[in-house]
Amino acid sequence: MKRKELILKISLSGMFMALGIVLPFLTGQIPEIGSMLCPMHIPVLVCGFVCGWKYGLIVGIILPILRSLIFTMPPFYPAALTMSFELAMYGFVSGFLFEAFNISGKRNIWTNYVVLLAAMIDGRIIWGIVSFLLSLIDGTFNFTFKAFLSGAFITAWPAIIIQLTLIPMLILVLEKTNLLEKISK
Repeated sequence: MKRKELILKISLSGMFMALGIVLPFLTGQIPEIGSMLCPMHIPVLVCGFVCGWKYGLIVGIILPILRSLIFTMPPFYPAALTMSFELAMYGFVSGFLFEAFNISGKRNIWTNYVVLLAAMIDGRIIWGIVSFLLSLIDGTFNFTFKAFLSGAFITAWPAIIIQLTLIPMLILVLEKTNLLEKISK
């Protein structure tokens, strides 16, 4: 990797991290609205697409923990801890699959949707697994399959719609304007 590309990807990752810290303020620090809109998810998913799986993974791990330490939202345990696994998976899968489709030369708007859906599903599954394991370990909260469905899909449906609407179109625009190609060079 060229030094210039490395500096650009680190800078962009920092920008996505900053967006992830600032976007939750749009929800007015109301946890119920935040859990419906999932404002930290978008920058991590886009970071994976734009910067690659390594950067998406790192931003995903750090972002919820850093935001919890700075603003105490989300609460560190269990929310920020479980979110760090979820967002790390988002960043990893979106970056890894997006690069894989680039190698095969079969990338288009539909592959953007496939990559995004795979990342969103994998991230939510990891969130559920980690939440379940933490509930077994400390016993202070009961994490059932119903709680998983509620937290991952039912409560988060507005975020899912926003992500499915916004992210593939944003990536398509970045590709059509050759900005993604300039980042990778």
